[in-house]
Amino acid sequence: MTQPPDPTFLDDRLSWWAEVTPDAEAMTYGERTWTFAQMHERVRRAAGGLRDLGLGHGDTVAFLDKNHPACLEVTLAAASRGMATAIVNWRLAGDELDYTINDSGARVLFVGTELVPAIELIRDRLPAVEKIITVTPDGEDGDEYEAWLAASEGVGHAPDLTPDDTCLVMYSSGTTGRPKGVMLSHRAMVAHTVNSHEGWAMDPGDKALVAMPLFHVGGTSYAQFGLYDGFAQIMTREPDPVSLATAIAKGANSAFLVPAVAQAALNGGPQAVALFSKLKMFSYGAAPMPLPLLQRAMEAWPDTQFMQVYGLTEVCGVITHLLPEAHTDADHPERLLSAGTVLPEAEVRVVDPATLEDVPDGEAGELWFRTPQLMKGFLNKPEETAKVITPDGWFRTGDIGRVVDGYVYVEDRIKDMIVTGGENVYSPEVERVLTAHPAIAEVAVIGVPDERWGETVKAVVAFQEGADGTAEEVIAYAREHLAHFKCPTSVDVVEMLPRNPSGKILKRELRKGYWAESGRQV
Repeated sequence: MTQPPDPTFLDDRLSWWAEVTPDAEAMTYGERTWTFAQMHERVRRAAGGLRDLGLGHGDTVAFLDKNHPACLEVTLAAASRGMATAIVNWRLAGDELDYTINDSGARVLFVGTELVPAIELIRDRLPAVEKIITVTPDGEDGDEYEAWLAASEGVGHAPDLTPDDTCLVMYSSGTTGRPKGVMLSHRAMVAHTVNSHEGWAMDPGDKALVAMPLFHVGGTSYAQFGLYDGFAQIMTREPDPVSLATAIAKGANSAFLVPAVAQAALNGGPQAVALFSKLKMFSYGAAPMPLPLLQRAMEAWPDTQFMQVYGLTEVCGVITHLLPEAHTDADHPERLLSAGTVLPEAEVRVVDPATLEDVPDGEAGELWFRTPQLMKGFLNKPEETAKVITPDGWFRTGDIGRVVDGYVYVEDRIKDMIVTGGENVYSPEVERVLTAHPAIAEVAVIGVPDERWGETVKAVVAFQEGADGTAEEVIAYAREHLAHFKCPTSVDVVEMLPRNPSGKILKRELRKGYWAESGRQV
């Protein structure tokens, strides 16, 4: 077979495989399967449908649903016409949801039928949204998305399309406590697919499991691999045990999953352990993998290749990887605690965050990366962009780490972020909600170790004098106002929070006791 040309735009490889291997399986979802030719036709029809709705270069559409191939189709279609797709976290609640959709500037909203009630509650707060198209999980009769596709005529790329056009807006928690829209271009996404491809070993007949949420780069960016290489993918609506088991039984043998999934499989009994042994490649990330859990997984699945990835939304996903051969390097077992080496084309610096000078080799500092995968910036937030991207193109991660013999070790965070089960939770956002509780005088939200999720959210609160508050009330209050994954799973009540001389709460001191045995702070 002729070697595919290097892609320029997000959908280039799909077009190539649709021409070269039109009848090859591209995507399976539930009981439906599409070939590359069929998927390509659907993308082209979606592009025509967006054009017919009056959308053009520079516009944005939003997609709100659990995992669905329609999300990829809309993303590729919009990208081919110079538009961006904002993939919205379906777990958001209330004002978080309308803030994100409004911030994206989306004129058209695609929404899964399960999420329609949430949109109906806030419809009058979405002034820019001109049209809503519903998507059903199974494509049954009455699916507005399928009817819209069928009525649309396929079109190709917009004539003014450029590699630097924004094709995706992915939302990441921000320093103001509000999510920030990360603008990713064709150029950056293509570079990520090419560079993070190193270490993947897919053979003819292999199938990739797309189970991570598509509103994460760990879902959407990972799904580009199948389109890039022309192999089949099986997408699950959610990464629940039944869906994962069904996908593996259908032949999925390569996956990117969070460590919590490995733990659930190992604790699920002999059948679950045996089922996951069918994975030839298990890539893990989005949350720290405790070393005992990793060692247990490697012992349970000796024929599986393991690869750790570390990354950020702002670099399209992966920026370092611990390759399979490093997992079995008997001479350097300490490297299992690392995040691996930087991807091709990427550079890393370790910088003193106070002086902005490079620290000596092996010492800890803020991790900075320079890569063609870097975002264009934060949507509508040039000041925030300037805080994290230097004039010469270095991205300041806010993560503390060190580099030893080329291996990156991530040890702490400057940013006040908690990563729980692959979800980013920004502490000030949770604190902003909890301080509105009438019984709370002050609160600090921290991440603490969790065997299943890597980290979990803990609130440390001091109640108002004379107030009769309880930990249970605090958790219940949070669940009324925040997405569930952002809510504290435990609350410690104290008389006073520790502060430095300037009055800043010493969260590092609060975290110490919980992380003492882990050897890290994240």
